Amino acid sequence: MALTGTQIDLFEASMPRLKAIAYRLLGSASDAEDAVQDTFLRWQSADVDRIEVPEAWLTKVLTNLCLNQLTSARARRETYVGQWLPEPLLAGDPMLGPAETVEQRESVSFAVLALMERLSPNERVVYVLREAFGYPHRRIAEILDITETSGQQILHRAKKHIADGRTRTEIDEAAARRIVDEFLTAATSGRTEPLVRLLTADAVAIGDGGGKVPARTRPFEGAVAVAKFMRSLFTPNQAARNLLGGTAEIHVSYANGLPALVVTVDGRVIGVMCLEITTDGIAAFRNQANPDKLERATRQWAATDHGEPALRIN
Repeated sequence: MALTGTQIDLFEASMPRLKAIAYRLLGSASDAEDAVQDTFLRWQSADVDRIEVPEAWLTKVLTNLCLNQLTSARARRETYVGQWLPEPLLAGDPMLGPAETVEQRESVSFAVLALMERLSPNERVVYVLREAFGYPHRRIAEILDITETSGQQILHRAKKHIADGRTRTEIDEAAARRIVDEFLTAATSGRTEPLVRLLTADAVAIGDGGGKVPARTRPFEGAVAVAKFMRSLFTPNQAARNLLGGTAEIHVSYANGLPALVVTVDGRVIGVMCLEITTDGIAAFRNQANPDKLERATRQWAATDHGEPALRIN
């Protein structure tokens, strides 16, 4: 059935919200795009005139598609090479969605997206729809075909799982930038001690190479181990030059709402390292280096003005 211009406009108006929901559910921008496209195909084949609340219908269809994806994604990630991290979204990417509240900003952070991998598919859906988009329990219950009471219980479990695995990271933007600058200075000093002072005692460094580029299969844990790794990472050497294939430029930016270091070679993004900064210091480095997950970031980087790099590694 051919859609009218009004019906197409209605779907296009819903697309930003649908994409933001799908990204939070799947942790992958490309998978989120596919889920929204599949939702449009179902919208196109539906008897749209009989749909009383299009927004609710579209959200339910999208959510069911994402639930199917999450089930298969669990099996895929069991065989994933090394650590799994989400696909990064650079500052300004519309797929980041709403960011007015702490909960909305946290729901798209690398830290919380990684923690959501521990949730069941239903827990993830309830958490995202409620915390990031403010859906009432009644609407969530209708989307998942459960009772409101069940939805509230699922949300309670999900929030507990997330809270048990994280510390709030809200920190003044100017203070965060100052800490990032101090980190870069310390990382290029050739000494471990200045780095240790910037880290929390239980700091971790996690890298996702996806089997495509070298990345440690287990995280570095503890301030000293992380500091030594960061010192080596930012110290130029022939092996690094060979791996990079050119001069690496490091820019201070934001990704998924957190301070980040964007590493580029000849305009191509080869790494996005998100820093989890708390009032006690830098608690985590999460570095996405899998080239399959950096294609969107590279396209966005090429289309924006990002100024001079903070650091060059030759």
